[in-house]
Amino acid sequence: MTEPLQESTDHPRAERGLPERPSGTVVLLGAGAAGQELALAFERLGAVPVSVADCTDADAVAALLDEHRPDYVVAVSADVSQDVLTSAAERESVEVFPTPRATRLGADREGLRKLAGDELGLPTVPFWFASSPEELAAVAGHAGFPLVVTPLTGTVSDGQSVLTRPDDVAPAWRRAFAAGPAWANRVMVETVVDIDDEITLLTVRTTEPSGPAVQFCEPIGHRRSDGGPLETWQPQELSPAALDAARSIAARIVHALGGRGLFAVELLIRGDEVYFANVRAQPSDVGMVTLRSQRLSQFELHARAILGLAVDTIMISPAAAEVGPRRALSGSALVEALTVPESDVRLVDGTSVAVATAPDVVRARDRAHRVSTVVHGLGS
Repeated sequence: MTEPLQESTDHPRAERGLPERPSGTVVLLGAGAAGQELALAFERLGAVPVSVADCTDADAVAALLDEHRPDYVVAVSADVSQDVLTSAAERESVEVFPTPRATRLGADREGLRKLAGDELGLPTVPFWFASSPEELAAVAGHAGFPLVVTPLTGTVSDGQSVLTRPDDVAPAWRRAFAAGPAWANRVMVETVVDIDDEITLLTVRTTEPSGPAVQFCEPIGHRRSDGGPLETWQPQELSPAALDAARSIAARIVHALGGRGLFAVELLIRGDEVYFANVRAQPSDVGMVTLRSQRLSQFELHARAILGLAVDTIMISPAAAEVGPRRALSGSALVEALTVPESDVRLVDGTSVAVATAPDVVRARDRAHRVSTVVHGLGS
């Protein structure tokens, strides 16, 4: 499905005095499985990818850009410094994705939530912010329990807590503060809402002759058990009303962030109600299921959109995947894993992916879990 947007601040390259080009040199900032898969996607489209794992030294990155004179600079992970991307965007001949603004908001949960809830009016669960244990206690006294406390920066899993009573306030503050940088002594507080599903709607933003437009992949359901791999499946069934609401929310937040490429929009579903939760302007672990479920994987969609090429979000088969840390895998174990019908295993960098297709999601999830049991050593 394509949703056009008539008004835009995006300008075609020709209008900006830049030559039209379907391919060129692409500098990929960041490492990991996503970087390798994305490099392959660009290479297959005729572009020349240059991967840079260490992006912490801005001067070194600038020297590399001087050397390679890329047409595009693409941040592969959210760890890339906004300053590095801003500096790259100041070069007249370079396009940067995600945009520096999208990168900044992706790393700032307060800024993103205010954009979504306050500026765009998107439905979100009730939220507040606190800068001290005392403020956190005051929010809890006003909002009541239970509450979810999340650090504004850093990894959610390392610093998130659920408050169920006043005695939880101080430990939750210490955990959130320990998870982020020393200067980020501020947290987001959310009401716990009973939901049916948590989904990711992969949304591709492109620039067409009529202006920016978005296309949506089928919704991806996901869950992560304590200490286990991330389990994902596609499609996640939604009511027609919930699907329409999800697409509307995704289109609005993606257009607000701007740029071209694939965005992973995280949403909470309760019946026909949909709440915005988060958005990442890069391929994600959740989207690994598209390696087998779609004609074009999330990496191919991202590369095509950035290069200005046509995309489609056709799903060719229900599929499921389990994504976890890579572990040593013997040849006999790999043989065992791949005896599962319609299965595949991807061992890339520090990540391993067990993925399978089937006529329906239930059987796909069962097959993916059987592969994952071998690949991730579940139960051993």
